[in-house]
Amino acid sequence: MIRTTEMLLAELNDYAYPANKLNRLVKQGTCTKIVRGLYETDARAPGYLLAGSIYGPSYLSFDFALARYGLIPEAVCAFTCATFEKKKKKTYETPFGRYLYQDVPAQVFPMEIMVQTEQNYFYLIATPEKALCDKLYTLSPVQNQKQLEALLFDDLRIDPDEYAKLDRKTLTELCGYYHAANLKLFSHYIGRTAHEHDL
Repeated sequence: MIRTTEMLLAELNDYAYPANKLNRLVKQGTCTKIVRGLYETDARAPGYLLAGSIYGPSYLSFDFALARYGLIPEAVCAFTCATFEKKKKKTYETPFGRYLYQDVPAQVFPMEIMVQTEQNYFYLIATPEKALCDKLYTLSPVQNQKQLEALLFDDLRIDPDEYAKLDRKTLTELCGYYHAANLKLFSHYIGRTAHEHDL
């Protein structure tokens, strides 16, 4: 489980030198230091379970979520997370993997997030619709719907069958909150192609 330095030192209070005992536990592999002030007691814990504790408030989104939902085929080598009003991207290299954090608009941040529980942990992850909108928000603007379609299905390699399962109403509603060119185009694209996809 995740523990802060203060929590561990309190648990080790019976030792004459709790900090020294903590250092020994780290060397023994009983505790793994994630980042400064944060430890994990299970070295086998899946990295995505720790993302929200490393930097937040945040939720898993972008490439990690898209891959997890089968929307993109590539294996993702980092845990990608959305934040708000942090102003700049953050990267953490840890024994559990690489964590990337970047902003989405504050207004849209709390929308379409799911709370998941696993192995006595809980974590936050975007719905498939939200993850796709978040991803489009981070990319350089395209000029028209033809370019947007190429961005979706050629560049991002979105799976057409999985895309067809997304909720069109949710996508359209989300698009309006980003105030970004790609999302405006995407909203028009959804409307124009609604008859082509069983959304």
